[in-house]
Amino acid sequence: MSATAASPVTFPVADGGVIDALAAVLRQPSARLRGQDGTEIVLPGEVHDVLEQVLDAMRNGQAIMVAPVATRLTTSQAADLLGISRPTLVKLLESHEIPFEKTTRHRRVRLDDVLAYRERRSVTRRAILDEMTRQAIEDGLYEDSAADYTEALREARRAGASE
Repeated sequence: MSATAASPVTFPVADGGVIDALAAVLRQPSARLRGQDGTEIVLPGEVHDVLEQVLDAMRNGQAIMVAPVATRLTTSQAADLLGISRPTLVKLLESHEIPFEKTTRHRRVRLDDVLAYRERRSVTRRAILDEMTRQAIEDGLYEDSAADYTEALREARRAGASE
């Protein structure tokens, strides 16, 4: 059984010096963690890697949420993760873009399914942008002024609307 997402989002600390100090400690070959009772343990490689990723993200001003991949999210949590509204997410669920489970009347979405959708969406957007760039280069729009480009865009929209 997978856990429900109870992991809060953690926002970056205001003092960047703390992040830099922690990062310096992690750069040591065998970073250690010390408990309140004085017990020390060398951080396993996997934990070390996760902490480095957390610090990098926080250094860049990004919020962090650490959760098991099998975590089930509410529709609000999944929408927040994707940066879309909850009604938009529900449309994606109902159109089978993202798998979901329905427990009684509440939908639950697996974190790994949301992340997979986000990656697919990103790949699709990159492909569309690459194609648009290729077409613009082919049409010689990079050599034109912004006004020329705007006019060409208007013409393309008119041509598309009349088809």
